[in-house]
Amino acid sequence: MRLFCFLFVLSSLFYSTIFAQLDSEIFLEGATITGIAQSGGYLWISTYGQGIYRYSMGDKKWINYSTKSGNLENDLFYTVETNKDYVWAGSAEGLFIFNKARKKWSKRKFAQGGQFGNWIRSLKYDSTENILWIGRFRNITHLDVIHRRYVDINMMQGKDQKSNNIKSIALDSDSLVWFGTESGVHRYEKKKMLKDRSAWKYITNKKRGFNEEGQSVSVSSMLFEGGRIWFGTDEFTTSSDPDFNVGGIYIFDRQLDWERISQIDGLADNGIYALEKTGNYIWAGVYSFEKKENFEQGKGLFLINRITLEVTKVNLDQLRISSATFLTFHFDGKNMWVGSNAGLLRIRITNPLAKWEGNKSSNQG
Repeated sequence: MRLFCFLFVLSSLFYSTIFAQLDSEIFLEGATITGIAQSGGYLWISTYGQGIYRYSMGDKKWINYSTKSGNLENDLFYTVETNKDYVWAGSAEGLFIFNKARKKWSKRKFAQGGQFGNWIRSLKYDSTENILWIGRFRNITHLDVIHRRYVDINMMQGKDQKSNNIKSIALDSDSLVWFGTESGVHRYEKKKMLKDRSAWKYITNKKRGFNEEGQSVSVSSMLFEGGRIWFGTDEFTTSSDPDFNVGGIYIFDRQLDWERISQIDGLADNGIYALEKTGNYIWAGVYSFEKKENFEQGKGLFLINRITLEVTKVNLDQLRISSATFLTFHFDGKNMWVGSNAGLLRIRITNPLAKWEGNKSSNQG
């Protein structure tokens, strides 16, 4: 109890520090940023409409790969990943691969899964095993990078097609891989064979999972801290189905306990685009699903104290960005890179607990 009180006081002390000016900068203004990945001193940024960008953090130079530049045949990408040799970008037409040595792009199509089998929404590179995990609208693909060997895995549970619709992938230390789907989350134990069914576990909003809330649960983002897992989930409700995907952030203790952070706790609404962590804070890009118009609307950037679970809304006036839609994050150790639908935002983290002036959140967007 004393330790908790000390941490709470320490956290509050840091949070009360107000910076005179937030160090932020906007790049690629007007672009919809869908993914950010880093290899060495370079950032690779996927966009929906302007292809792929490479940013050199050393000399601050940009290279664009797109139809406009004439060096890439597609402009619409959902995600990007990289290692020292390759860049991979996910599109609705398959996997685009950039060979850094040859400086050329190629495309990989997938036979299984039909037309939707080539829609790639998530990529995650595992450097410990030199494996690229590919999350497709239908199926997971395991790529042995060295041998260029692709293995497709159909993870449909019974007749639930959504259990095989992959939305997010996250590495959990060096032993587990998690795959968020449109109806739950798969967990894979890396020490076991891919086709060993005992290596896989599926968690839904049934049997105590996700507090058994909503008709289904769609997992958009995941991150790990201590003994807990944070799951960002999608909001999708209609007048006829008010409890279909209720959204929110779920915190799982890896045993039985689930805790939900939602609009009631200070988020502007319950849709979660992405999560990231710096120090004692979890960053969340929040959206609402507008029932009448049937579309998503960005509702801002929020910080959650992972010790106290206090929710704070970031003052967007300090960021000088004309958007409240924040789709993806990447922390490079000094800067938080935030992808929005109006450009790429760099926020320099000068405080190890990621604190600056914010607004105590209300239930208004």
